[in-house]
Amino acid sequence: MARIVDQYIEIVKKRNPGEPEFVQTVEEVLGSIEPVLKKHPEYVKSGLVERLIEPERMITFRVPWVDDKGKVQVNRGYRCQFNSALGPYKGGIRFAPNVYPGIIHCLAFEQIFKNALTGLPIGGAKGGADFDPNGKSDAEIMRFCQSFMTELYRHIGANIDSPAGDLGVGGKEIGYMYGQYKRLTASCDGSGVTGKPVSSLGLNGRTEATGHGIVFFLKNMVEANKDTLKGKTVVISGFGNVAWGTAQQLEKEGAKLIAFSGPDGYILDEEGITGKKVEYFLDLRNSGKNICEPYAKKFKSAKFFKGKKPWGVKADIYIPCAMQNDVLMESAKLIVKNKAKYYCEGANMPTSNDALEFIQKAGIPVGPAKAANAGGVACSAIEMSQNARKMPVSREEVDTMLYDIMKHIYEASANAAKEYGKKGNLVMGANIAGFLAVAEAMTVQGIV
Repeated sequence: MARIVDQYIEIVKKRNPGEPEFVQTVEEVLGSIEPVLKKHPEYVKSGLVERLIEPERMITFRVPWVDDKGKVQVNRGYRCQFNSALGPYKGGIRFAPNVYPGIIHCLAFEQIFKNALTGLPIGGAKGGADFDPNGKSDAEIMRFCQSFMTELYRHIGANIDSPAGDLGVGGKEIGYMYGQYKRLTASCDGSGVTGKPVSSLGLNGRTEATGHGIVFFLKNMVEANKDTLKGKTVVISGFGNVAWGTAQQLEKEGAKLIAFSGPDGYILDEEGITGKKVEYFLDLRNSGKNICEPYAKKFKSAKFFKGKKPWGVKADIYIPCAMQNDVLMESAKLIVKNKAKYYCEGANMPTSNDALEFIQKAGIPVGPAKAANAGGVACSAIEMSQNARKMPVSREEVDTMLYDIMKHIYEASANAAKEYGKKGNLVMGANIAGFLAVAEAMTVQGIV
């Protein structure tokens, strides 16, 4: 028997050929909200889902810049302003050679529900460029960021859209973009972008916020299962800001991180990745080489496994913090074979749909990305509030607010899953809770 949502999935396939990531994301979200549409036929009658799956605006532009050899380079930039029902658009900017419209579409669509879960007044968007910052000098990165912002600034602002960082875009890149935004708008109000350095109206603790939020969500999930993080062994992927913040907070909670990875392979350090070892993530990130092998050369307790992923390492908890489709079916089978106790997504959509379903069917509690990964955007919204009030927020206040937001997200996801007959299924619950918040706003605003 055909599902209500199948018609909408077909629309997405026809309108977005060659965009498998976007189709995968829509299938995952809409598959979860089928019971909501049955209970609320008014959403079907009003064409709400048809409007939800089509972006309000997709902006594409060229980004010309000059490299250190004096040669003109041209990249392509994007900003997908997908849905503003709940408030100004919010979502990161990604710089990577594999950025194309399909990636931007799927990340922006996912961002709608992630932002809705926070309970904060922010809509969903995403942006980026097919620019690879790895191996580029600081001067080249600065020139690229300035050129990128020279076009983007026309489409953003405090009450319109306030982008943040994402893969390949950290504090340095955001700083360059904010400097250009300030120059073009003659405004020092801090709007335009979030994730800025603290010295430029940024928020204390924003850099590590996503990682801290992941662990806060995980803590709620573990405690709901009458368990504790203390003493648990953990494997993550990545060594960027998300992985760094995750590693920091895992140590505070008494968990033991034993492995992480990069594009070149993975590191196993059974002694535990703590203290100065965690802070070494920053050196790896800032080296511009995007490799993790130097960790094994610096710390004698570590081993490096070239060209491999860490999912075969036996641990209690697995947290993919690197990129989309990091965990496919082959890796999911290893995680289940290792008798994992918990699986929590740290990156944006790091698990393929079939792999995620396989892990769930094995009875492993799953923390979905749109719920667990929301700490960064939550702190971006706090930064927007800080800039508007012209009153800095302390690091302690940020962590307190972030924990409360992540607890709310966990409870909203768990309650929605229970209400719709899928108790414990946080993947489904997060999609339903986010959809309901957006659907209510879209309904009261009419057909727009």
